[in-house]
Amino acid sequence: MWCFVPDPVKAGVCIRPMILPRAFIREVLLTSSAVTLVILTIFLVVRALGFLRQAAEGMIPIDSIFLLLLLKVMTYMDVILPLMLFLAVLMVLERWNRDNETLIMLTAGFGPGYLLKPASFLLLIGVLLVGGFSFYFSPLSVRVGGAIEHDFRNNNEVSGIVAGVFTETRNGQGVYFVQRVDRETSLYEHVFAYGSDAGQDGVIIAARARQEFAENGDRFLVLEDGVRYEGTPGEETYRVVEFDSYILRLQLGLIPEPPIPLRGWVNRELWAKYGSYGGLARSEFHWRISKVVVLPVLILFALSLGQMGSRGKRLPALFSALAIYFCYTNFTGLAVAAMRKSELALSPVLGLWTIHGVFALVAIYLFWCRANNRPLLAITSRPVET
Repeated sequence: MWCFVPDPVKAGVCIRPMILPRAFIREVLLTSSAVTLVILTIFLVVRALGFLRQAAEGMIPIDSIFLLLLLKVMTYMDVILPLMLFLAVLMVLERWNRDNETLIMLTAGFGPGYLLKPASFLLLIGVLLVGGFSFYFSPLSVRVGGAIEHDFRNNNEVSGIVAGVFTETRNGQGVYFVQRVDRETSLYEHVFAYGSDAGQDGVIIAARARQEFAENGDRFLVLEDGVRYEGTPGEETYRVVEFDSYILRLQLGLIPEPPIPLRGWVNRELWAKYGSYGGLARSEFHWRISKVVVLPVLILFALSLGQMGSRGKRLPALFSALAIYFCYTNFTGLAVAAMRKSELALSPVLGLWTIHGVFALVAIYLFWCRANNRPLLAITSRPVET
């Protein structure tokens, strides 16, 4: 990778214009992309299993699982991306140190401070991505996902039925079961339906069923070639009716649209209610800004703790870097929660931004120690002897 010659000046001429910045940016982007892909794959698998279970229970439409997965990923990308960039910088610097490339860089006269320029380019990319998700795409995904779930709850009761699975109706007073479903023709075969109304139980068994819609918006389930059994539980007398066609009206029971969650509010709405909506709007607005502010602080931490001089003591510094990340994010999350629950509406300056300031000062100090070849902490390795 490196173009190493005995003369440090010539080495600097070789490394400065071409190799170091491009190699650092390229490797960080590739590493962050790979790590993000792995994390998203695990996330998608876990969420897909949950959505499949909800679809089997008739809670969400089965044909909207992919869209819901995409929306769920968009919701959490503003939290995932800073962690991925932080880990990518750590992993790249750790590999450079393991392969003695950091030592060659120092020998050529380039200290950790020279990495600030390519790190600034990475920071710009991260700010654009995280800011876009934090201020626009994540709130949008929350609103769209909530609208899809609300529309489905007000949609046809039997639209979420899965073949071979008992599905309870929305009002809890009926159960559907079908042996086979043809989604293209909306035809149900070998249908079992149970319902309870006014103290009487009714069971319908039909060979086929289909949906029909009236002009006024009412919806019906038309069953063909079946039998209906109805009666009162505990009594011996039941009524048996055979039919060629039986129309079952599906109760609409429209559910009122729920309020949009706080994290789904648009930015102008947060700003309009910034001073009159207590600590909720204020905390959410500063929380969205915080997701961008953590990026430069995390990059400084990664540059400070990623360049370790001792090849045998890499894990302590890596664990300390991850511990700093989780402490940083957890403290900011606790500050936001305190702002939302506090009756006094805790000031962001005294709460959230104090934490940002403390961690930023620590990151600057650690980077200054690394740039001046001074020891960081007792848990990290000794400075590199140049």
